[in-house]
Amino acid sequence: MKIDDTVKKNAGLGSKQIIGRPEKNAETANVAKTTSDSVHLSSQLHALEGQLASGSVFDAKKVQEIKLAITGGHFEVNADKVADGLIKEVSDLITAGKK
Repeated sequence: MKIDDTVKKNAGLGSKQIIGRPEKNAETANVAKTTSDSVHLSSQLHALEGQLASGSVFDAKKVQEIKLAITGGHFEVNADKVADGLIKEVSDLITAGKK
């Protein structure tokens, strides 16, 4: 079985050129002009924004200590703690999905 080199046969078509039916593209453009989207933020997001504003999301000193430990080559990962955290997160996601 021979594979044709379609790139050479269609040299006039650029890789970024979009080929489509003009009437469909016109319909899409009209829909985009006439519709409007709205976004509703959850109360959880508002709570996170409050934490960000107060600076209580993370401990900058702890982050700096971890960075120094990593660059110094003496940062140790507690595999049991990581595994427990992953299991808890998955459990929370499964529980939230059942609601």
